[in-house]
Amino acid sequence: MERAPQRNPWVWIPTLYFGQGIPYFAVMALSVVMYKNIGISNAEMAFYTSWLYLPWVIKPLWSPVVEMFGTKRGWTVALQFVVGVALALVAFTTHLPSFFQMSLAVLWLMAFASATHDIAADGYYMLGLSQKEQAAFVGVRSTFYRLANIAGQGGAVALAGILIARTGDPHLAWAVVFGVLGAVFVLLCAWHFFVLPRPAEDVKAHVEGNPLKEFFGTFASFFKRDGILVIMGFLLLFRLGESQLLKMAVPFLLDPAEKGGLGLDNTELGVVYGTVGVIALTLGGLLGGVLIARFGLKRCLWPLAFACHVPGLVFVYLSTVLPQNIVLISAMVAVEQFGYGLGFTSYLMFMIMVADGPHKTAHYAICTGFMALGMMVPQMASGQIQQWLGYQHFFIWACLATIPAFAMTALVKIDPAFGRK
Repeated sequence: MERAPQRNPWVWIPTLYFGQGIPYFAVMALSVVMYKNIGISNAEMAFYTSWLYLPWVIKPLWSPVVEMFGTKRGWTVALQFVVGVALALVAFTTHLPSFFQMSLAVLWLMAFASATHDIAADGYYMLGLSQKEQAAFVGVRSTFYRLANIAGQGGAVALAGILIARTGDPHLAWAVVFGVLGAVFVLLCAWHFFVLPRPAEDVKAHVEGNPLKEFFGTFASFFKRDGILVIMGFLLLFRLGESQLLKMAVPFLLDPAEKGGLGLDNTELGVVYGTVGVIALTLGGLLGGVLIARFGLKRCLWPLAFACHVPGLVFVYLSTVLPQNIVLISAMVAVEQFGYGLGFTSYLMFMIMVADGPHKTAHYAICTGFMALGMMVPQMASGQIQQWLGYQHFFIWACLATIPAFAMTALVKIDPAFGRK
């Protein structure tokens, strides 16, 4: 069969990772704002929405299936259609009597489809680019992934705020938001059906002998690698503090001053956190990718680890001073998000380095599963911890919880040439 001509990565990487971001942020961020608007408590909201991380935690269990059957391109396009349908289904649940339970069920479906899509799309990315191109484009993929965040936490939250102000009905507002997102995602699916290239390496795997042996052998090869305990520790603990801060940032910005928050409305939240913050996050991610491509992961790891975690102190400041100046709040959020975006590129490249090899799709999925577990468990407790401590002491705790990340950074071993080849 004649191969289709290879397209410039700029044609497909931006839209692929914009599409990867939409369902993730819908599940993990928009659901938080939606349930907050409806009056769900911080503890209940944090507990149930954190469980939605589970598909990303356990996706390594079926990642070999994606590698063994079909092509990464085929999986990617098919799962984008499923996600588009799931987004539309959330809109239909908003006026049901059991809205909370039904919307969570649909979000679970979306989370499983999105997690599986991540396996295929990330594997497709690694098949189509060299190591140097992967390092160069890691900032680009992160940028467009975060632009999906702007569309979600910025545009979608602001739209919901406008509709709530005009109609007084948060259920109707969120039905419109999820309906629009569903339509956008179906259009992305159609675009990728036509424009995604067909790398020579993206072929249906040839499984010799027992498929179950191949399935379990893929897992065994990951856990037999040198330094696996340190690798697992880094993946699990690098985001211990940041994960908790991330879950409580939006409730803090929305809660009134008498509850220790800043009292923003949805529209202000969309501007401050979903637009200004995400633009800063995006710029940080682009710079991080450039630095790693120029100097290599080994030389960049420590500086980027500090960049990722130290700016979290701005939330300690915000929760202590409780400023009302929207420009100051935006600037503080921008500082924290820029540092996080800058530092997170090192984490992404570390996972790419660990996954490199004959089973890179499945092994990268295993890495992201550990990453999701390191996010899910701390976030499940974050709402209760915040209610015990209050916002100010909670953010101090979240900053102290970054100490294990620095300990694991000191222990991991990095190939000096990785990211520059």
